[in-house]
Amino acid sequence: MTSTPGTAPGGQSRLRRRAGTAAVAALLLAGIPVGAAVSADAGTPKTATGPQGQKLTVSANTGLDPAGQKVRVQGEGYGLTTGIYVALCKDNGDNRVPSPCLGGADMSGGSKTSQWIVPPGDPYEGDLAQAFGPGGTFDVEIEIAQKGDGLDCAEVACSVVTRADHRAAGDRTQDVRIPVAFAGQDPGDGGGEGVDVPAGTISYKSAAEFTTAGKPLDLLLHPDSKKLYVGADNLPDTADVDERGLHVLNPETGTSDSWISQAPGSTGALRASAAARIAGPLPGDGVVYNYPLRGVGSAKSGDEAASGVWLAGPTITDIAPGTTPDTVLVAQGATLSEIERATGTATRTLTLPGGTQFAADPERGALWYTDFAAGKMHRVDLTSFTVSGSFDLPGGPGGMAGFTETDPATGAVWVGVDRSVLVFDAAGTLVKTLVGKDLARDAAFDTASGRAYVVWQDGGDLSDPANDNNGTLTVYGTEDFAVAAKDLSLPGNHSQAGAASLAVEPGGTTVFVTSPAEGKITKLVRQVSPLVTRAPADLTAKEGEEVALTAEAEGAPEPTVRWQVSTDGAQTWKDVEGATESALTFTARTAQDGYRYRAEFRNDVGTTRTAAVTLTVTAATGGDTGGDVGGDTGGNGDASNGVGSTGGDGATGGDGGTQTSGGSTNGGSDSTGGSGSTGTSGGSSGTVGGSGSTVGGGVAGGTGTAATSGGGSLAATGATVMSVTLAAAGLVGAGVLVHRRARRRTEGAL
Repeated sequence: MTSTPGTAPGGQSRLRRRAGTAAVAALLLAGIPVGAAVSADAGTPKTATGPQGQKLTVSANTGLDPAGQKVRVQGEGYGLTTGIYVALCKDNGDNRVPSPCLGGADMSGGSKTSQWIVPPGDPYEGDLAQAFGPGGTFDVEIEIAQKGDGLDCAEVACSVVTRADHRAAGDRTQDVRIPVAFAGQDPGDGGGEGVDVPAGTISYKSAAEFTTAGKPLDLLLHPDSKKLYVGADNLPDTADVDERGLHVLNPETGTSDSWISQAPGSTGALRASAAARIAGPLPGDGVVYNYPLRGVGSAKSGDEAASGVWLAGPTITDIAPGTTPDTVLVAQGATLSEIERATGTATRTLTLPGGTQFAADPERGALWYTDFAAGKMHRVDLTSFTVSGSFDLPGGPGGMAGFTETDPATGAVWVGVDRSVLVFDAAGTLVKTLVGKDLARDAAFDTASGRAYVVWQDGGDLSDPANDNNGTLTVYGTEDFAVAAKDLSLPGNHSQAGAASLAVEPGGTTVFVTSPAEGKITKLVRQVSPLVTRAPADLTAKEGEEVALTAEAEGAPEPTVRWQVSTDGAQTWKDVEGATESALTFTARTAQDGYRYRAEFRNDVGTTRTAAVTLTVTAATGGDTGGDVGGDTGGNGDASNGVGSTGGDGATGGDGGTQTSGGSTNGGSDSTGGSGSTGTSGGSSGTVGGSGSTVGGGVAGGTGTAATSGGGSLAATGATVMSVTLAAAGLVGAGVLVHRRARRRTEGAL
């Protein structure tokens, strides 16, 4: 946390040393509940209320310049015995340290990314810190940016906060927060705070294991038929059935729809053939695939056997769709050919310096050929069918071959080598190296979400301390390469019996991963911890009025909700009994003034809470008795605990009694203009004649005299009714369910 230099009695050099210690200590500050209640207005300025009634205001909190801008931060009502820091910090939620903060440790006091405010007369007052003004006020300016000093507000929720300085790290009363959002972001307070994992955390879990396709080698989820095609070899230890071939599975259940076990061999006769690599889908249904050693076949669900051709030359090492619907690209070692699928005739052939596998990018007319042995990658122009560039693979020759895949959205080339994934842009420039603990074996892309999925396989040699027999699934953003989901362990998935492969359902909701050593396909489903999509806002109501707080969240599985209330400034919380719906409605009571409320959403992945909001309850004024027409017959007012209560209305009068603090008691109006009773306990007495126009609108009421403290005169001018109407309209317009006056009173939410 930054400190600002100054002088103090006892010598400037001693103070400088103390200030440096203070600045370092500030980095280790313990957090306190940041239970600030953020105002409903998403515009600027934004205000939050602290646990002791502090008011914190920031001049702007949305649409901020990611590169940095100045914001004005003002406070009032802070204690004059404790110093505070003002800064932009990672918002870790209630009862958690707001850290790290922008600015780090400033030993010179020249930084403007944070401010230190101290009580008047504090030894650090001066160059290092400024003193509170009267009433615990301050008015400072800080410079904030989206990223810096270990803080990245594009990745985590951030807030402008106040918190006790390093000398009172255990003081939990000074923390107030205002969530901020930079340009292109949603406001930080919308997503809530994750309790065990951050809100909106994506992860995957195993939902099923399919063992109906022998030893699975390759996968393709057909974009049209939605069937799962599996290229498989035989798994000799499982049964006496030779399971090699092309399997077609129902992706929901793993049951077999079809099994194409035979394909034409070198003589044209059908024979049992494994499906080594799947090139791509056929329109409607079916796939093109390679079967050992030099077969190129095609088949769809329901076929008894594959149709295919047998090529001359070396073994096929890779295969992909050609530049026309009737052709296919084939690698036979360092020879690249485009052949006609029906005849096997090569229409174009190119011999490269070396290599065994490739990835085609038809959108950009390019093909990337990798030569792991030589540590090279070559770009082939598919129009001219010539090499248009060569690039080094970092790490040099001899790297263990993993995969070569292109991102169809960006044209980037992802190359798995040993325990790394090298990412090259469409021009061949290395832009990122992703390092894993296992061997990089396959990658797939979901263009809908902009994510890349990588399966890593353990080496399987337990004599090597780096091996543990467990693989890993990782997910990255394809633009920033940031981790987009929690890493998932794949127990037992090792490379001793073949390389793993994967397929991703569009949208990334389901992922299929093969484990050749175990003879299974694992179906993984996406989970998302609750993410708040609609958060409650601070609310002000009058005694006896009905209020409603609403919160909504999304997640997978769908989260449940429960409402919680704090009566001690967000220090402790308890569940509101029976409050398990998105809306919490209750009748406001003055005893609830300052109560804080939040919604807690839960699913199997985690728990997320909305930011705490504050309910402010004010005593009703006499003018509020003049709102509605057509109440019950008039009754007598009563009083208790020094608060007068109005009497009931006449047949054509306003609503029955609302409390006024220490005020006189107004009688209800009736059709003949009866008089009201007087308050007897603490309220000054007064009498109001039965004029509906003065206190509530009796249609045939006579004239009377307005009481001195019941608000009748405001009602007569229409000021109270108008202000309530406009306030309600404004809050509803802001998307908040506000309050309405209740004819039938219900108990408040605690």
